[in-house]
Amino acid sequence: MRIRAQGRLVTSVALSCILSGCATVSAVLSEPAAGSDEDGRQPLQIGKLIKKRQIAPVTSIAMADWLNRPEREAEEQPDRVIEALNIKAGSMVVDLGAGTGYFTGRLARQVGPNGRVMAVDVQQGMLDRLRRNLEERDVSNVQLVLGKPGDPLIPPNYADLVLLVDVYHEIQQPEAMMEHVRRGLKPGGRVVVIEYRKEDPSIPLPPVRKMTVAEVRSELEPLGFRFVEAMDFVPTQHIIVFEVAAGR
Repeated sequence: MRIRAQGRLVTSVALSCILSGCATVSAVLSEPAAGSDEDGRQPLQIGKLIKKRQIAPVTSIAMADWLNRPEREAEEQPDRVIEALNIKAGSMVVDLGAGTGYFTGRLARQVGPNGRVMAVDVQQGMLDRLRRNLEERDVSNVQLVLGKPGDPLIPPNYADLVLLVDVYHEIQQPEAMMEHVRRGLKPGGRVVVIEYRKEDPSIPLPPVRKMTVAEVRSELEPLGFRFVEAMDFVPTQHIIVFEVAAGR
């Protein structure tokens, strides 16, 4: 089933699941209710408060197929995003929160045979799906890593770029995670956070699934990241670029 929500086409059943397991149209367009599941029968943990926002639930392995939906290419323009990031051949890139690898394969192609992609996820089921996807495409320059909620297990001074696509808002221990990310970057390395625009009410996602540039900056800059730029050519998303601040 699909619905048109304020001018955008949404796969309602899939999107409702990613929001918190509910299956009603109204739930797709509103924030999940704290303290109960869709039937009000059992408690529903939707995250803890961090600063002024609420951490979203981790996207379930049940949503693996939805992560590869055909509409996603038009919605998120992944090839254009990677081109805009100017990732050099031979680079070491981390796809943090890789899921089934929607960006992983593209990154692997971009860095070439002399580069490497470290694909990190906290769910083994996602990595299993990602491995099968890579094998089907004969991609061999990707390392799969089962990360921890507060540690992506990136080696020190490893990465030229760490990419987080539609994932920062649901990292359960964001401060610990990003401290490890900072240590894992090479000098001059970059962090790129891509999030749906919270300030745009026409995007049919609840506030816990969207962030503003100001929100992301308010959380990363105190951890030693310097804001570089925000690219907004994707109509629904912010592409926010950071590097390690001087002296950190």
